[in-house]
Amino acid sequence: MRKPVVNIAVQAARNASKVILRSLGKLDSLQVVEKERMDFVTEVDRMAEAEIIKELRRAYPDHGILGEESGYSGNVKSRFQWIIDPLDGTSNFLRGLPFFSISIGLVEAGVPIAGVVYNPMSEELFTAHKGSGAFLNDKRIRVANKTSVAGALIGTGFSPRQRARLPTQLRMIKQLLTQAEDLRRFGSAALDLAFVACGRFDGFFEFGLKPWDMAAGILLVREAGGLCLDFDGNETFMESGNLVAGNLKVCTSMVSAMRVPKVTVAQAKAGTEVSLEDL
Repeated sequence: MRKPVVNIAVQAARNASKVILRSLGKLDSLQVVEKERMDFVTEVDRMAEAEIIKELRRAYPDHGILGEESGYSGNVKSRFQWIIDPLDGTSNFLRGLPFFSISIGLVEAGVPIAGVVYNPMSEELFTAHKGSGAFLNDKRIRVANKTSVAGALIGTGFSPRQRARLPTQLRMIKQLLTQAEDLRRFGSAALDLAFVACGRFDGFFEFGLKPWDMAAGILLVREAGGLCLDFDGNETFMESGNLVAGNLKVCTSMVSAMRVPKVTVAQAKAGTEVSLEDL
């Protein structure tokens, strides 16, 4: 049985999904704003976020809220903070590609304790509560059982905010693909993490994610028996945004496989690709 806090997040996600699905038939008429280079927001993102916030405030008026589009609201000093991405994969949504999601996470003193990721197109609902496991449409899920990167299917993303790091990311991909089976890029980090949690992906990595991209997904992976690390093998990913996820063996194997040797200042000035540690 779901915890009450998860049920509230599920209801909020379903309310937002109605806004999103109603807009699919009028994509050509939507107002689209480019927040940053190749990073888009629509009126649908904002309306969906408003629906989520309304539901959360009704149930938990003393909690804080961080929304991708509206920023901080509510009690920002509360131990409990909701972290929301109302439409993760806006570019996919605008093109009618069925890979986008609603991500709602709750953290207590910075630690994820509840999470919901919902794909309105497939009606796949991923839920988790700390200590209670992870579920897909109420069926318990587990991470895949691969023992290393060898033969693994790895998910990733290319954030428009992180294009300066593209040479390093491409080199990391090259290093991974010498061992992995293949790589997938669907365009929604929240869904990618959900896919790790249910074993569709063996692992996932990406540069420069924001808290709303991963707050719910991190908990899904952990509660499904997986591990989340940064590129140095530590757990500072919420600060750096650099995330690796998978089961214990795959996650640590990926961190090892992706290590990039440092370059000297002279090499950097001469145009050598900058290393991970220098970024």
